[in-house]
Amino acid sequence: MKAFTIVILGFIFGLGLIVSGMTNPDKVLNFLTFGNQWDGSLIIVMAVAMLIMMLTWQWVAKKEKPLFAEKFTLSDLKKIDSKLVIGSVLFGLGWGLSGICPGPGLVQLVSLKMEFWLFFAAVLGGMWLAKKV
Repeated sequence: MKAFTIVILGFIFGLGLIVSGMTNPDKVLNFLTFGNQWDGSLIIVMAVAMLIMMLTWQWVAKKEKPLFAEKFTLSDLKKIDSKLVIGSVLFGLGWGLSGICPGPGLVQLVSLKMEFWLFFAAVLGGMWLAKKV
Protein backbone atom coordinates (compact mmCIF):
# COMPACT_ATOMS: atom_id res chain seq x y z
CA MET A 1 0.00 0.00 0.00
CA LYS A 2 2.85 2.37 0.85
CA ALA A 3 4.60 1.90 -2.52
CA PHE A 4 1.31 2.31 -4.40
CA THR A 5 0.56 5.55 -2.53
CA ILE A 6 4.05 6.88 -3.28
CA VAL A 7 3.67 6.11 -7.01
CA ILE A 8 0.25 7.78 -7.17
CA LEU A 9 1.45 10.88 -5.30
CA GLY A 10 4.54 11.08 -7.54
CA PHE A 11 2.33 10.84 -10.62
CA ILE A 12 0.06 13.62 -9.32
CA PHE A 13 3.10 15.78 -8.52
CA GLY A 14 4.58 15.22 -12.00
CA LEU A 15 1.24 15.96 -13.62
CA GLY A 16 1.03 19.19 -11.62
CA LEU A 17 4.49 20.19 -12.86
CA ILE A 18 3.42 19.58 -16.45
CA VAL A 19 0.08 21.41 -16.14
CA SER A 20 1.69 24.41 -14.39
CA GLY A 21 4.35 24.79 -17.08
CA MET A 22 7.26 24.09 -14.72
CA THR A 23 8.62 21.46 -17.13
CA ASN A 24 8.99 24.08 -19.87
CA PRO A 25 12.41 25.74 -19.46
CA ASP A 26 11.34 28.74 -21.58
CA LYS A 27 8.40 29.46 -19.24
CA VAL A 28 10.70 29.27 -16.21
CA LEU A 29 13.34 31.49 -17.84
CA ASN A 30 10.64 34.02 -18.82
CA PHE A 31 9.58 34.09 -15.18
CA LEU A 32 13.15 34.58 -13.95
CA THR A 33 13.96 37.30 -16.52
CA PHE A 34 12.35 40.69 -16.13
CA GLY A 35 11.69 42.45 -19.41
CA ASN A 36 9.34 42.36 -22.37
CA GLN A 37 8.76 38.61 -22.18
CA TRP A 38 8.35 38.37 -18.38
CA ASP A 39 5.75 35.76 -17.44
CA GLY A 40 4.49 36.10 -13.88
CA SER A 41 2.09 33.15 -14.05
CA LEU A 42 4.43 30.96 -11.99
CA ILE A 43 3.70 33.22 -9.01
CA ILE A 44 0.24 31.62 -8.96
CA VAL A 45 1.83 28.16 -9.05
CA MET A 46 4.05 29.03 -6.08
CA ALA A 47 1.18 30.60 -4.13
CA VAL A 48 -1.05 27.55 -4.63
CA ALA A 49 1.82 25.22 -3.68
CA MET A 50 2.48 27.24 -0.51
CA LEU A 51 -1.20 27.22 0.43
CA ILE A 52 -1.47 23.45 -0.05
CA MET A 53 1.72 22.91 1.98
CA MET A 54 0.56 25.17 4.82
CA LEU A 55 -2.81 23.42 5.06
CA THR A 56 -1.17 19.99 4.89
CA TRP A 57 1.40 20.94 7.52
CA GLN A 58 -1.36 22.08 9.89
CA TRP A 59 -3.24 18.81 9.33
CA VAL A 60 -0.14 16.62 9.77
CA ALA A 61 1.02 18.53 12.88
CA LYS A 62 -2.12 17.32 14.69
CA LYS A 63 -1.31 13.65 13.99
CA GLU A 64 0.41 11.43 16.53
CA LYS A 65 2.38 9.56 13.86
CA PRO A 66 2.74 9.49 10.08
CA LEU A 67 0.65 7.14 7.94
CA PHE A 68 3.54 4.89 6.92
CA ALA A 69 6.03 5.17 9.80
CA GLU A 70 6.20 4.73 13.55
CA LYS A 71 7.23 8.32 14.27
CA PHE A 72 7.96 11.67 12.63
CA THR A 73 11.62 12.29 11.84
CA LEU A 74 12.43 15.95 11.28
CA SER A 75 15.93 17.27 10.79
CA ASP A 76 17.46 19.03 13.74
CA LEU A 77 19.98 20.82 11.53
CA LYS A 78 19.54 24.56 12.02
CA LYS A 79 23.04 25.77 11.16
CA ILE A 80 23.58 27.87 8.04
CA ASP A 81 27.09 27.03 6.90
CA SER A 82 29.20 27.53 3.80
CA LYS A 83 28.11 24.17 2.32
CA LEU A 84 24.46 25.22 2.49
CA VAL A 85 25.11 28.68 1.02
CA ILE A 86 27.39 27.42 -1.78
CA GLY A 87 24.98 24.60 -2.62
CA SER A 88 22.05 27.02 -2.72
CA VAL A 89 23.93 29.42 -4.98
CA LEU A 90 24.94 26.61 -7.36
CA PHE A 91 21.37 25.28 -7.41
CA GLY A 92 19.99 28.74 -8.17
CA LEU A 93 22.57 29.41 -10.88
CA GLY A 94 21.87 26.08 -12.53
CA TRP A 95 18.13 26.66 -12.46
CA GLY A 96 18.45 30.25 -13.64
CA LEU A 97 20.81 29.43 -16.51
CA SER A 98 19.01 26.33 -17.76
CA GLY A 99 15.41 26.95 -16.70
CA ILE A 100 15.33 23.35 -15.49
CA CYS A 101 14.74 22.40 -11.86
CA PRO A 102 15.61 18.80 -10.84
CA GLY A 103 11.96 17.76 -10.28
CA PRO A 104 10.64 18.99 -13.63
CA GLY A 105 13.87 17.83 -15.28
CA LEU A 106 13.21 14.31 -14.02
CA VAL A 107 9.64 14.47 -15.35
CA GLN A 108 10.99 15.59 -18.74
CA LEU A 109 13.24 12.53 -19.09
CA VAL A 110 10.25 10.76 -20.64
CA SER A 111 10.36 13.28 -23.51
CA LEU A 112 13.68 11.67 -24.55
CA LYS A 113 15.11 15.11 -25.41
CA MET A 114 18.89 15.20 -25.11
CA GLU A 115 18.92 18.48 -23.12
CA PHE A 116 17.05 16.83 -20.23
CA TRP A 117 19.27 13.74 -20.27
CA LEU A 118 22.36 15.99 -20.19
CA PHE A 119 20.83 18.01 -17.35
CA PHE A 120 20.11 14.83 -15.38
CA ALA A 121 23.66 13.57 -15.99
CA ALA A 122 24.97 16.93 -14.71
CA VAL A 123 22.79 16.65 -11.59
CA LEU A 124 24.12 13.15 -10.89
CA GLY A 125 27.67 14.36 -11.56
CA GLY A 126 27.19 17.27 -9.18
CA MET A 127 25.87 14.94 -6.48
CA TRP A 128 28.87 12.64 -6.95
CA LEU A 129 31.29 15.58 -6.86
CA ALA A 130 29.67 17.01 -3.73
CA LYS A 131 30.26 13.71 -1.89
CA LYS A 132 33.90 13.68 -3.00
CA VAL A 133 34.50 17.25 -1.85
